[in-house]
Amino acid sequence: MEKEYIQTGKLKYVIRDFPLESIHKNAFKAAQAAYCAGQQGKYWEMHERLFVHQNALNPSDLPSHAQALALDAPTFHQCLESEQTAAVIRKDIEEGQKLGVRSTPTFLIGLTEQDGSRVKALKLLRGARVYTAFKSVLDGLLAAQKR
Repeated sequence: MEKEYIQTGKLKYVIRDFPLESIHKNAFKAAQAAYCAGQQGKYWEMHERLFVHQNALNPSDLPSHAQALALDAPTFHQCLESEQTAAVIRKDIEEGQKLGVRSTPTFLIGLTEQDGSRVKALKLLRGARVYTAFKSVLDGLLAAQKR
């Protein structure tokens, strides 16, 4: 998808946090950790690290993940403990709920409004999907947009 759609400019990929605390007690703090790593340019590295080390997601484990990624420790800690950071995650959850997100992963596929300020979600795909499922939906939306 990255090669065919993102690198060609046909698609913009945006991720939002939707930690499921009801089944993952450390999910919210882990989402904050990924967000804080992103503030230092390493969102995806932290995201991958947390996924690989799912048995080490306690709040006390998060500084070691930041250290492994060579993040600035004081900046990371301040961000991780910030109410502003928690508010960003809560806003993502609220927006997701309004759009019908109930599980992860969930993919909202849509078109950017003409002024570029928002994306109008047209299709919701729940669960892990094969590439062809995305390709079918994306190609259909792109073809309709050209008309």
